[in-house]
Amino acid sequence: MTGPQSAVNAAQSATGSLAGRTAVVTGATRGIGRAIAARMLAAGARVLGTGRAAGGSVPDGCHFRSVDLTHEAATLGFVEELQTLAPDILVNNAGLNRLAPFAETTTQSFQLLHSINVLAPMMLCRAVVPGMRARKWGRIVNVASVWSLRSLTGRAAYSASKFGLDGLTAALAAEVAVDNVLANCVSPGFVGTEMLKSAIGEAGIREMVAHVPMGRLGTPEEIAAFVAWLAGPENTFISGQNIAIDGGYTRT
Repeated sequence: MTGPQSAVNAAQSATGSLAGRTAVVTGATRGIGRAIAARMLAAGARVLGTGRAAGGSVPDGCHFRSVDLTHEAATLGFVEELQTLAPDILVNNAGLNRLAPFAETTTQSFQLLHSINVLAPMMLCRAVVPGMRARKWGRIVNVASVWSLRSLTGRAAYSASKFGLDGLTAALAAEVAVDNVLANCVSPGFVGTEMLKSAIGEAGIREMVAHVPMGRLGTPEEIAAFVAWLAGPENTFISGQNIAIDGGYTRT
């Protein structure tokens, strides 16, 4: 069997690989983040997922925290909790995308995207790294985007933030790898999520899929399977990378 379902089945076969680990996944109430939280739960991890709305829905068995990562005060409060929790795995998935011509990109919009796409991940990484280094084990996966590898019109603020997240990750990885703390980015391509549909619409999706060699959107579960592998025991030597999961889009 081939295709998205086979990837889901392969991911589920790794049940138990994260037993005894504690994972934090931001933006875990929908789309890719929810799939990552579910995949880590299936692999045996204790999972704390965040979302902006109070009472947000995360996968059954996942603990939930309402955190608005666009607000520095709320992020600082969560930072204090993470310092106490001392997770083994951090997945910075929460993000925001807004499209606008360059000349119409406002300073406010630019700063908003950077606050959640770059500043918040930096603050959360800074909170968990000391504990990971002390224990000589940690995994950080920052969810970037194919727009951290290339760009198109209308994506100045978003691409700048995701390129920034990639640079932050590379610098962090260089500092902490000696202590067996591995930090990487994954860059999803066109994945069938609410965020993609709201950003470019159905017509935009049809246009983008026409440029994907595999001829389809990816699924959140396909992204989650690889994130869980990067965060698991089989990854012992990949760090500082930005890995596209895009059906071949960025290489063609």
